[in-house]
Amino acid sequence: MTAVGIDAMEIWTGKLKLDLAETFAPAQGDDPGKYTKGLGLHASSFPDVHEDIVTMAANAAHRLMERKGLEPADIGRIDVATESSFDNSKPVSTYVAGCLEKVYDGDFHHANKGERKFACIAGTQSLDDAYNWIRAGRNRGRAAIVIATDTALYARDDPGEATQGAGAVAMLVAEDPDLVELSPEQGFGSADETDFLKPNQQFPSVDGKRSVNVYLARMREALDDFASVAGEIHPEDYPLIPFHTPFPGMVRKAAALGYRHIIRDTEIEDELAEEIGYQPVPEAFDSDDEFYEAIREYTDALTETERYQAWYAETIDPTLELSRHVGNWYTGSVHIARAAGLKHAREHGRDLDGRQLLVASYGSGAQAEVHAETVVPGWEDEIAQLNVDEQVRRRYELSFEEYEQIHDVHNHDAEADADSLTEPSAEFVFDGWGRMGERTYKYID
Repeated sequence: MTAVGIDAMEIWTGKLKLDLAETFAPAQGDDPGKYTKGLGLHASSFPDVHEDIVTMAANAAHRLMERKGLEPADIGRIDVATESSFDNSKPVSTYVAGCLEKVYDGDFHHANKGERKFACIAGTQSLDDAYNWIRAGRNRGRAAIVIATDTALYARDDPGEATQGAGAVAMLVAEDPDLVELSPEQGFGSADETDFLKPNQQFPSVDGKRSVNVYLARMREALDDFASVAGEIHPEDYPLIPFHTPFPGMVRKAAALGYRHIIRDTEIEDELAEEIGYQPVPEAFDSDDEFYEAIREYTDALTETERYQAWYAETIDPTLELSRHVGNWYTGSVHIARAAGLKHAREHGRDLDGRQLLVASYGSGAQAEVHAETVVPGWEDEIAQLNVDEQVRRRYELSFEEYEQIHDVHNHDAEADADSLTEPSAEFVFDGWGRMGERTYKYID
């Protein structure tokens, strides 16, 4: 059976930077540690005036196609995942294709185009769609481009405001991939939840505490479901575990839950029992409340052990290196985590050939998916092509007053006008409004 997976990826981050400790915290009257230690965030990326979800997606896709030497005829599918769409009918993928057709001789009239929405998990669902399309033999030798693009804005003074971010991840899905092969096994956890939603509104309504609990519950279900088809899971089987990362502090919780869950009844639990005892079991307690309190105490003790901390430092922490500096990209966040982990592995000489990543995606509303990805020999050459570090360094650093203005520019309900803070070069840009109120775009050399 021919391998199918991610052949290459590209990243485009918003060109503006908001420093949370130096700029945002003082303006809010907050201790910087609330963000850098509590949330695990140092900065957020924002789109400039001439940027939006289409330009970021098209720029990432263009760079991907140029690097891989592709023409429109090589692409049979363009899937865009976003929860920042500005049109309830016309998909973002058609805008992206229209942008790309401005710089290529051919067109994408033959390509299937769609837009996926299920909060942050839609990027992974789009990846699944492309995988299934190729597996079914319907691709006619063509590859798919899957793009996760979002501007994750919150209302001003919302508790989630510090987690904002903007950017796009474009992935080429093909046979015989050069980066990772996707596993056919998947695990899901899904339920009708109201933890985070946008009922006919741009900015989300969030029940913060509930959102964390729903995230953890669905992840646990997806992990169990994955194990039911893939077999027993052991922490040492996976050198990297990229999680959906709304902010790194959330991943700290998810990683502790996941580790506790998969060491149950293993030699690791036996070895740790000498230090912190065995995991509590429900039948040993008179009430659910007592059991849950015991689980919390055990988990806290677990995260203080040297064994857990060494595992976290090697398996989880590297996947958070980009998120700390760009914020939440909604549909792109787990894909940023994958890129960060692989980039760290290459920079530190880790041999991942043939090893598996365990990828844990999540979307509010709510659904989690867990699947494995096998790292393909030669992956280092693909990861070496990423220039995300350069993009992050080049960002224009906003003052708080400029941040307020940029927030208004990208607020659909605000009437704000401003000049770009950066000079567009070799990129697609927003160019105004068309005759039916649609957004228009052009390419600037």
